[in-house]
Amino acid sequence: MPRVTGLAHITLSVRDRDASIDFYRTVLGFKEFKTRDGKQWLLTECRHPSGVVLGFIQHKDQFKATFDHRHTGMDHLAFQVGSLGELDYWEDRLTDLDIDHSPIVHADHGSMISFSDPDGIQLELYCPAELVSED
Repeated sequence: MPRVTGLAHITLSVRDRDASIDFYRTVLGFKEFKTRDGKQWLLTECRHPSGVVLGFIQHKDQFKATFDHRHTGMDHLAFQVGSLGELDYWEDRLTDLDIDHSPIVHADHGSMISFSDPDGIQLELYCPAELVSED
C-alpha cells in the first residue's frame, strides 16, 4: 500500500480571512506564508512553528453563517501541547487575551481546554494522558 507520511494542511472556510489570520496569529502563533486569491475566493496559508499548516479561505459567495459542528464535516480541531503545565499556561494566556474558554477538563485519555475562533470553529488544546504524568 502507498504510504501517507503526514498531514499536509487543513483549510478552513471562514467569513473573514483577515480576522481569522489575526486570531490564529495572535492566539496560537501562526505566521502567514502564502496567499493566493482568485475571482471567487481569498486564500492564505499560515504555518505554526510546530509545522502545522492551516489555510483560511473566504468564499465570496458564502452565507455568513457561523460554524456548526452538528453539520457533516469537521467537528473540532485539536492542537497537542507537551505537558499539563503547558496546558495551565494556555489557560492563563486565553484568560489574558479575554478569549472565552472552558476550564481544563481531565479525562482518562487526557486533559484539554476548548474555545472557539471568530467563526465559531471549536478549537482544543490537548495534552494526552501519557504526557500528563510527565509534568
